[in-house]
Amino acid sequence: MNDTVYLAYDYPVLGAFWTAMWVFLWVLWIFLLFRIIADLFRDDSLSGWAKTGWLVFVVLLPFLGVFVYVCARGAGMGRREAQHAKSQQHEVDEYIRKAAGSGSGSSADQLAKLSEMKSAGHLSDEEFQRAKEKILSS
Repeated sequence: MNDTVYLAYDYPVLGAFWTAMWVFLWVLWIFLLFRIIADLFRDDSLSGWAKTGWLVFVVLLPFLGVFVYVCARGAGMGRREAQHAKSQQHEVDEYIRKAAGSGSGSSADQLAKLSEMKSAGHLSDEEFQRAKEKILSS
């Protein structure tokens, strides 16, 4: 009977390293492929036919297409990404301003709201006077 004990020699450390390296490169390539496709659809300067051509090139010849796209249009990818992030931040800021209301409205608007709160009974005369002085002094 064969009492051979196999240790890690069936799959050496260098083999595990190369496997991990190939998996990492494959995931990196997939990530880059999705970034390129998103960049294609985000770019307003390209016509529909140019976008279609790049998309077909990237899908049919994936490795070559990704490398050629990065070489040809890679410099603009960063600008388009920054512009997209800036527009998203602007939209978020606008939403926050809209949701928060007109907190930075004019003094007349703030005084009108203050008098409505007083007439509704939410503020006492003393609180109303303090708030009114604060609005008028700023």
